[in-house]
Amino acid sequence: QVQLVESGGGLVQPGGSLRLSCAASGSLFSIAAMGWYRQAPGKQRELVASITVGGSTKYADSVKARFTISRDNAKNTVFLQMNSLKPEDTDVYYCNAEILRRMAGPKFNYWGQGTQVTVSS
Repeated sequence: QVQLVESGGGLVQPGGSLRLSCAASGSLFSIAAMGWYRQAPGKQRELVASITVGGSTKYADSVKARFTISRDNAKNTVFLQMNSLKPEDTDVYYCNAEILRRMAGPKFNYWGQGTQVTVSS
C-alpha cells in the first residue's frame, strides 16, 4: 500500500508564510508528477501547483509569484512554499502523486489526507 502524509498547515496572518510537505511511502517503484490541490467546502478541488519528475512546474494564476513547488526525488517528497498569503488562500490543501508500483506498470493516482491552511488576522 502507498501513503501520502502531509504536514505544515496551520493558522497564519495575512502576508505570512507557510511551507507544506508531503512524503510518499510504501510499496512504490517511482513517482511521476506530484502536486498540490485545494478545496473549500462546497467547491470543486482545484490545482494549486504541480511538478514533474524532471522539475517542470505549473501554477494556478492566483498563486503565481507567491507559491513555489519543489520536490526531493530521493525522499519521495513534495513541498509547497507559500508566501504573501491572503485570506482567500484559506482552504484544505491536498497532496497528489502519480505513482508507479512496478517498472513499466500503470500510474495510480494517490491523495493525502488534507491539511488545513487558514489565513486570518
